[in-house]
Amino acid sequence: MNDQLTFIGIIPARYASTRFPGKPLAMLGGMTMIERVYRQVSKVLDRVVVATDDDRIMDAVEAFGGKAVMTSTEHRSGTDRCQEAYLKNGGHEEVIINIQGDEPFIQPDQLQAIMACFDDEGTDIATLVRPFDANRPYSELENPNSPKVVLDSQMRARYFSRSVIPYIRGREREEWPKATQYYTHIGMYAYRASVLAEITRLPQSPLELAESLEQLRWLENGYTIKAGVTTTATIGIDTPEDLARAEEYLRNLH
Repeated sequence: MNDQLTFIGIIPARYASTRFPGKPLAMLGGMTMIERVYRQVSKVLDRVVVATDDDRIMDAVEAFGGKAVMTSTEHRSGTDRCQEAYLKNGGHEEVIINIQGDEPFIQPDQLQAIMACFDDEGTDIATLVRPFDANRPYSELENPNSPKVVLDSQMRARYFSRSVIPYIRGREREEWPKATQYYTHIGMYAYRASVLAEITRLPQSPLELAESLEQLRWLENGYTIKAGVTTTATIGIDTPEDLARAEEYLRNLH
């Protein structure tokens, strides 16, 4: 891994969520979700900051000794929020890692995989992918909420889609996972600082609007997205029901 580069982890955390208001402050195993994410990220990164738009989250982070910055309520995405937080935090680090605030079980090896993508000097942006297990049912692969990604021989992303790509000609769909290696996308990103400044100024692109996938804007504008591979399952929490499942998962760990 490139020891010369400096990294900062930024965790965007909004209070207002359509499906789960106040999600960052939801309790999970006696600790708020945002604290769990922060502590996991801090195992790898020395510099971690929560980017929020709500005093309650700011206060909660500072109460457990974490660092937080207040950002605008007007941001369209976590990427935009990251850029503001990065600048407000001094803007010194060379690479910014954008970590979802609802991934309390993020693992150190996942962060290390995304950091290692920058060993390649041609990497503008890095993300994570997970090989799809061919023994899982095809319906899981088909789920449009789990974007698929096609990679080249250098592990650079060529396209992301909510559809199943690539298409396997001449085979029944249920056989597709055994015919080729599919990759599903995990929405964690890292950006070189200069690139983050540029992509937050780009207008939405046709492919992005079609698929509702922000990363397509970056590909359409010629940025190189390198993929790190993880086999660790992620447990994102979007609803109170997901939280209940996460509580059960946590109990089974001990």
